[in-house]
Amino acid sequence: MAHNGLIDLYSDTQTRPSTGMRRAMAEAEVGDEQRGEDPTTKRLEERVADLLGKEAAVFLPSGTMCNQIAIAVHCLPGDEVVAADNAHIFFSEAGGAASLARAQTWPIRSDQGLFTAQDLTLVLREPSRYLPRSRLVVIEQTANLGGGRVWPVAQINEVAALAHSHRLTVHMDGARLMNAVVASGVSAKTFAEHCDTAWIDLSKGLGCPVGGVLAGSKDFIHEAWRWKQRIGGAFRQSGIVAAAGLYALDHNIEVLAADHSNARLLAGKLASIPGIKLSNAKIESNIVFFEVTAPGRTGPGVCAELLKRNVRMSSFGGTNGRVRCVTHLDVSTTDIERAAAALAEVMKV
Repeated sequence: MAHNGLIDLYSDTQTRPSTGMRRAMAEAEVGDEQRGEDPTTKRLEERVADLLGKEAAVFLPSGTMCNQIAIAVHCLPGDEVVAADNAHIFFSEAGGAASLARAQTWPIRSDQGLFTAQDLTLVLREPSRYLPRSRLVVIEQTANLGGGRVWPVAQINEVAALAHSHRLTVHMDGARLMNAVVASGVSAKTFAEHCDTAWIDLSKGLGCPVGGVLAGSKDFIHEAWRWKQRIGGAFRQSGIVAAAGLYALDHNIEVLAADHSNARLLAGKLASIPGIKLSNAKIESNIVFFEVTAPGRTGPGVCAELLKRNVRMSSFGGTNGRVRCVTHLDVSTTDIERAAAALAEVMKV
């Protein structure tokens, strides 16, 4: 439900731990994570490794750190990372690949965050001392700036097969992987089967206050730990927050279906508001993008007016008209009705 009257559709990162989750955190058995003595963290890592079909996993403070450590382990300085042109690693991670791994990035022209094996073929480098070495392919599931589109498993497998045939590694940015699981009925293990590394976010739709879990081979996780230590991601008594992750895996996966239903409800209501044009042809998960097309109106301006009415959405691209709404477990169907009504009111002003 709305917190302090605010209907917060800014992101699914805005979720707050529930009473049950807080209780699990308060009662968590803890120890020194860096010595391998935190039993709750170890249980979370083992569970996510099994969930993703990998040998091992490591608990990290954020999804961005999961991505950046994966890039740093997979790439040598000067290697090239390829991903969709609107990928999170390009838009929301502060140039981390260049700064930390000293890797070059090459965006692939995509269809709302999805690309094909043929698209990948067009950007792979020929072996040459003049060129950077193509090293890593990143797949983002779901595609955030693509409106929450779900990668079909067959398409992932085709991209991965091509990448591996050229001796590239494949990493899955699984920030909203569990949304894809619920939307498609395909298991997380199946989605990640042909990806060398993958991770899930705990602090988005799963409702935790912090954290992501990165999984891969035992050798990969051994190297990931070195980077975790290097960039300040190591914890001490991490079981307090790891317990939230275990609680979320037990209680907050199936409820993602309600978030998807609310996103479809919101999109249906926004489509009827004059001056609003939906960007998503189809709502596949929990993200809705729309454009403000009314003359003289901007996305930031509309968002500012909505906030005065206790509705928060996020504008993208500066002064243009694109706005994002993300549903999550703290947003009810009633909240969706109120948010849509508020936007209709704003567009009349």
